[in-house]
Amino acid sequence: MSARTGLRGQVAVVTGAARGVGELLARKLAARGASVALVGLEPEELRRVAGTLRSDAAHWHADVTDHEAMTRVAGEVKDRFGKVDVVVANAGVATGGPLAVSDLGAWRRVIEVNLVGSAVTGRAFLPVLSESRGYLLQVASLAALAPAPLMTAYCASKAGVEAYAHSLRAEVAHKGVRVGVAYLSWTDTDMVRGADEHEVMREMRRRLPWPANRTYPLGPTVDRLVAGIERRSAHVYGQAWLRAMQPLRGVLPGLLAAGGAREMRRAEPRLGGGGPMGMVGAGGAADTEARIRAGARREAGTTASTERN
Repeated sequence: MSARTGLRGQVAVVTGAARGVGELLARKLAARGASVALVGLEPEELRRVAGTLRSDAAHWHADVTDHEAMTRVAGEVKDRFGKVDVVVANAGVATGGPLAVSDLGAWRRVIEVNLVGSAVTGRAFLPVLSESRGYLLQVASLAALAPAPLMTAYCASKAGVEAYAHSLRAEVAHKGVRVGVAYLSWTDTDMVRGADEHEVMREMRRRLPWPANRTYPLGPTVDRLVAGIERRSAHVYGQAWLRAMQPLRGVLPGLLAAGGAREMRRAEPRLGGGGPMGMVGAGGAADTEARIRAGARREAGTTASTERN
C-alpha cells in the first residue's frame, strides 16, 4: 500500500463539483487542508459550495467538453493558487433506456461529457500537473467492469474513461504524474435517484445480485476516494467489494448478457410507452439547460451577424 500524502497545502481541482460526489469530495479535501478549485456548469451552486468550504476555495463556470474554456480554467487556477497538485475528473451525466428508441442527442452527450470531457480535462491540466508531479484521479464506475442493459451510453463512456486513464498513466509516469481510476457502484446521488424515477430502471437495478443491487451512502464512498487521493492510488474503490470484481471482469459481460436477456423479456412490454429517456437527475437537467442557453446565444450571435451584413 502506498504511503499517504498529506493534503494540507495542496491544491485540488474537482470537476462536477456542484453536487453529489463532487461537492462532498470538495468538502472533505478542504477539511483536510487542501485549497480547492471547483469547476462545473452551475455557477450559483458552485458559489454556494465554495463559500462554505473550510479552506481557500474558488469556482469556475466551464463545460468540461470545451477545450478552450478548460485550458483557460487551468491557467487561471494556477494563477489563483500558484500550483495544482490534484485533479479529479468527476463531471458526468447519464441517460438510460433501450438503444433502439433512445434520444441520440442525449446518448452522444453522455459520451461527450463523460469520455471526451475527461480527456479535455486531462489535456488542459497536464502541464500544471507535470510541474507539481501531481495526481489525476479519473472517476469511472462499476459500469466499466459490468456493462448492463438499458445503460449503453453510460457503460460505453465509463469503459472508455477507464481505458483512457490506464493509457494516460503509462504516458505520463516518467514525468512524475500519477493517474488513478476510481470505481463506484450505485451511490446515493441525484443521478442515481433520477434513474430510479423510471420504474423499469429501478426494478432492474434492484433485481441485480447482491451486493450490486444496493444503493450505497455517499459519505463512506467519498472517504475512500479521499484515501485514494492521499495515497495517489492507481485504483480506488468507492465500495470495498468492487476490488473483487477485477479478476472476474472477463466473465462478467457474458453473465450479464445471459441474465439481461431474461430481464429484458420481463421488462420490454413496459418500455415502449414513455418515449426516449433524457438526461437523469438534477445534474443532467443542469447540463441540458446549459446547452439550451449556449444554443440560444449562438443563434442570437448568428442572427446579429446576419443583420449587420
